[in-house]
Amino acid sequence: SRRFCSKQQITKTIHMITKDKVIDIFYILDEFDKHFKQEIKINLLTAVDGKKHRCRKGKLSDSEIKTAILLFHFGTYCNFKHYYLFSICGSMKRDFPDAVSY
Repeated sequence: SRRFCSKQQITKTIHMITKDKVIDIFYILDEFDKHFKQEIKINLLTAVDGKKHRCRKGKLSDSEIKTAILLFHFGTYCNFKHYYLFSICGSMKRDFPDAVSY
C-alpha cells in the first residue's frame, strides 16, 4: 500500500526551514555551481560525432534544483512528488517563481 503524508507532517516540514536558511543554502550551492561550471569548461572533452547538440537552458537553474532536492531531504515528506507539489509549487512559490508543474 502507498504511504501518504499527513497534513501535520506537511505543516511541520514547512515550519522547520526558514526563508533565511533557504537563501543561505541556495547561495552556497550557487557559488559551488559557478566554480564547478568553470572547471567543467576547462576539463570537458568536446563531442566529435559531428552532430549538433542542444544546450537549452531550463526554467529552473541548477542551483534551484539542487536546493529543492536538498530541502526535500531535510524535510519529513514521504515522496518527492508531494513535496514538490505542496512545498515548492505551494508554500515556497515566492522562492521558486519559475517552478514548473509536476
